[in-house]
Amino acid sequence: MLLSKVFKASLRSGVRLQSSTATASAAASSAGHASSLGFSFEMTDQQKEFQQLARKFAREEMLPVAAAYDRSGEYPFPIIKKAWELGLVNGHIPQDYGGMGLSIFDSCLITEELAYACTGMQTAIEANSLGQMPVILAGSDAQKRKYLGRMTEEPLMCAYCVTEPGAGSDVASLKTRAVKMGDEYVVNGQKMWITNGGKANWYFLLARTNADPKCPASKAFTGFIVEADTPGIQIGRKEMNMGQRCSDTRGITFEDVRIPKENVLIAEGAGFKIAMGAFDNTRPPVAAGATGLAQRALDEATNYALERKTFGRVIAEHQAVSFILAEMAMKVELARMAYQRSAWEVDQGRRNTYYASIAKAFAGDIANQVATDAVQVFGGNGFNSEYPVEKLMRDAKIYQIYEGTAQIQRVIIAREHLGRFKK
Repeated sequence: MLLSKVFKASLRSGVRLQSSTATASAAASSAGHASSLGFSFEMTDQQKEFQQLARKFAREEMLPVAAAYDRSGEYPFPIIKKAWELGLVNGHIPQDYGGMGLSIFDSCLITEELAYACTGMQTAIEANSLGQMPVILAGSDAQKRKYLGRMTEEPLMCAYCVTEPGAGSDVASLKTRAVKMGDEYVVNGQKMWITNGGKANWYFLLARTNADPKCPASKAFTGFIVEADTPGIQIGRKEMNMGQRCSDTRGITFEDVRIPKENVLIAEGAGFKIAMGAFDNTRPPVAAGATGLAQRALDEATNYALERKTFGRVIAEHQAVSFILAEMAMKVELARMAYQRSAWEVDQGRRNTYYASIAKAFAGDIANQVATDAVQVFGGNGFNSEYPVEKLMRDAKIYQIYEGTAQIQRVIIAREHLGRFKK
């Protein structure tokens, strides 16, 4: 049984634990800590409640059906609806627009727990946060009330519509064009690998509004909010991917799609900065998802190693296996610390690009390493779909690709690191 309606109501009403614009001392005070505590790994009581609610939901509702959704590829809307009813979806939406206004740190705690059960379902949920973030960061009051408000009234999905077939991490090479005609913009182009693409109620769309190839990316692109049922939008087939199969990933084509000028975010030419700014807020939760998967792989491998016997004893007692488990544990703990630091940084109102990229790159890498090690611990059974770790290994790979590849993260980290020495 899930937690009581009273507790659910308290989640719905929400208490903003750490404002993204607060100082560190104010954040500590609002979270129930005295500012004199300084650096602390302790969570507040309410953060523990968020974590426990998410953990209970993940293990009682998501985990039992994860394998079935992986096999069918069906979109897990019944699970998403239940998560929405409990306040486990759309946590970033400010209280003024019907949400809980959770900090990035709090949202990451929830994300890790959901990802433990199934990253396919968790990605579908987290894609809402990515789609919403440009509106949260740059939307006008009217835009927020219209597009964020509706998502707190019923379980709707949205999508971040940026990637194109010929431009993945190279966002500056986007070809989709938006041409201003009177009080509207007419959009033509194609997007690809859009999570929630076929289920979204609306999209954040990034399109080129300056045709000059010499125009810098910081001025060439504009961010739009687009209703998914706008005439001219063609939704492609659901892609059957290697992992995270129940997540809805599609190509979307725009043919003479008309967008009213009031759906522009900030102003023409501001889109690139908005789109990139969203990543500082969404990469920590992606890292948290990768950490949740890695924790699951570690737990599965450990439990198996304590049951499986060879040469007269459980394999966990063989040093070769125990050392694998030790390495896995080290990586999981460090990935968790990385995403928590990156989330904490942005919640203090500071630019966290450096830490967000470190967390995303490291957690994505260790999710793959730990999942692969889990398969190794299982031996031949790990290679079989009747056991859970082969799914974890397939699901892990995308963490080195989406929201900026592992290589792009290293470009960002190097740029940020070297920039500190060049000042």
